[in-house]
Amino acid sequence: MPVQPKQEAAVATAENSRNLVLQMSISVDAFVAGPEGELDWIFADPDPELTAWTVDSVWQAGVHAMGSATYREMAAHWPTSTEPYAAPMNELPKVVFSKSLTEAPWGETRIVRGDLVEEVGRLKAEPGNPIMAHGGARFARALCAAGLVDEYRLRVHPVALGAGLPLFSDLPARQRLELVDAKAYGSGVAVHIYRPT
Repeated sequence: MPVQPKQEAAVATAENSRNLVLQMSISVDAFVAGPEGELDWIFADPDPELTAWTVDSVWQAGVHAMGSATYREMAAHWPTSTEPYAAPMNELPKVVFSKSLTEAPWGETRIVRGDLVEEVGRLKAEPGNPIMAHGGARFARALCAAGLVDEYRLRVHPVALGAGLPLFSDLPARQRLELVDAKAYGSGVAVHIYRPT
């Protein structure tokens, strides 16, 4: 029997740092987008129950983190969207990792340009709910490769892309993960929550 993924936000205190949660959709063959960045397969199977879980999960964040390409796409979409995800995406603060972006007018957004490990370390040291990273693929791969992800929330879609943009291809070594929660939804999407061991 599937287990309902828990939506627990570990709030940082003086004694600990807040977690970085990577929440992404992924194909069964571990791609986060098609060869040209295609994402249509993510939206092929609408599922109200999965949408409700995702919206609740997104509200758990203290700040949303993303690369510049994802920021541009989201900044063009969410401010005028009426989709269920729009409120948490628009209202919660955002951090965009970019060396080229000169302005970030979408809501409460700050641009960080420094070393990824150092900047994420600073974010983790700040008080509040977890950092939720969304991508894109290159940014997510860099987080994984640097060992910065404390929890993976992967929506595994029932599709094999055959080729595309991978998530784990830059890992310097094998990484063991503990499956802490999982649930299959009516659409065939399965949410897997892992933590590095």
